[in-house]
Amino acid sequence: MAKPLIALLSGAGVSTDSGIPDYRGPNGLWRKDPEAEKLVTYEYYMGDPEIRRRSWRMRRENRTLGAEPNAAHRAVAELERSGVPVRVITQNVDGLHQLAGMPARKVVELHGTVRRFVCTGCHVRGPMEDALARVEAGEDDPPCRECGGILKSATVMFGERLDPVVLGEAVAIAKACQVFIAVGTSLRVQPAAGLARVAADHGARLVVVNAEPTPYDDIADEVIREPIGTSLPALLGRLRDESAPHL
Repeated sequence: MAKPLIALLSGAGVSTDSGIPDYRGPNGLWRKDPEAEKLVTYEYYMGDPEIRRRSWRMRRENRTLGAEPNAAHRAVAELERSGVPVRVITQNVDGLHQLAGMPARKVVELHGTVRRFVCTGCHVRGPMEDALARVEAGEDDPPCRECGGILKSATVMFGERLDPVVLGEAVAIAKACQVFIAVGTSLRVQPAAGLARVAADHGARLVVVNAEPTPYDDIADEVIREPIGTSLPALLGRLRDESAPHL
């Protein structure tokens, strides 16, 4: 008998133990400070060179690139290494699931990644460290070396749509999985939040792991309010045991 596919939708709460604050959520920095939000809003970023310069300074100071995976990230990677089929759909842009050991091909990054830059003109990509090195060397708004276009973080800014191919992959996973775990996410931002409903409608066992109530708690098979750093490893250990062959 095939082992059940476990899908995990991870939100900002998964990375807070790694020292990464919630920037994009309803109570995050971008929502509380309109001026700060402009730094990650596509229209302002593209139209105002000073916004771009401030954004590059922010990226230089951002702690995300130096963050390390925490117990939650490691538990997901350990479950995958144990032979259980696992797919991660993440709203985070920090790349910590991959750093913890999850194969990149098994991680769907809905909102992109801060670890790479992209040109808004020719769409060439590269390591964020390369762009930041240019900023350190004195280029306060480094242009694309291929076409002279505007560079930005390879993340989905406010005002940008999700990549339809990436979203389609996430929907396919939600439809195919037997267990769907929504962890560290308020499940209030669409279309990511709707993946929980898609999974449940296709027969998946829905588990919500979040400190605060979510709109999907009433259709969940299990709701866990305990701290993610301890509750998620325990939950995944239980699912691993359930997937183990019985002699």
